[in-house]
Amino acid sequence: MQAPVSHKIDAAMLEALPRTSGVYFFWGGSTLPLYIGKSVDIRSRVLSHVRTEDEAEMMAQTQRIDFIETAGEIGALLLEAHLIKKLAPLYNIRLRRQRKLCSIRLETSGWTLTPEFVSGSETDIAHAEDLYGLFGSVHAAKEKLRELAAQHRLCMGLLGLETIGRRGCFGLQLKTCLGACVGKEDRMAHHQRLIAALQDLKVQAWPYEGAVDLVEQSGGWIQRHRIQDWRFQGTWCSKTGAFTEHERHGFDMDTYKILVRPIMLGTVKIEPV
Repeated sequence: MQAPVSHKIDAAMLEALPRTSGVYFFWGGSTLPLYIGKSVDIRSRVLSHVRTEDEAEMMAQTQRIDFIETAGEIGALLLEAHLIKKLAPLYNIRLRRQRKLCSIRLETSGWTLTPEFVSGSETDIAHAEDLYGLFGSVHAAKEKLRELAAQHRLCMGLLGLETIGRRGCFGLQLKTCLGACVGKEDRMAHHQRLIAALQDLKVQAWPYEGAVDLVEQSGGWIQRHRIQDWRFQGTWCSKTGAFTEHERHGFDMDTYKILVRPIMLGTVKIEPV
């Protein structure tokens, strides 16, 4: 039988947690939180932490828990990502700020279509129409290209990942390349397969002329999340009548990933500012 996880959290504090969407904080003895999380059911999610043996170390340090409710799940996701980057809690790793960001762009030279790796600091990612994938490093981007090359039998020589010798690339010898590097496969056919392989990684350009509000509602409570160029700028709340503005930063991969699907599929309410 699994032993209960030891913690110092007052039972009344756990009982007071709401069964609503929002962000929750685990606090120890520091002025910064140990952990920040989000859920559509704050109480249920916090109790799962308390019961998880793998999180015993964090729970042993936790002295109190508090929370911020949101009118919907997207608001919780956005707020969690923003606060983790701002406060850098000890036990949050995944959503900490990416200092570097790069993407893949296809460059055309004659009959050759070659992937190049572009820096997020030098590229307007939010408005670019020709980028594929968002990566924390060039190494990660290259590894993804290698993965796609293996899946789609692309030539790693033509992708710039290997040198091409007199007998073609190394993949040709292993029969993992269809031979575009030596003329056995038409170059245009290879390029079309490359483009098709990259389609699921296509970075969507910001689809509006300016800022919009993403609107979430829970009963009579309304929150309007201000978004521009895939950047989360802040939230207006009907309960307070105030707009909480967030510190402005550059393009953030996590915020983009939260927003791109619901906005592009039209599954959220969007109003122009």
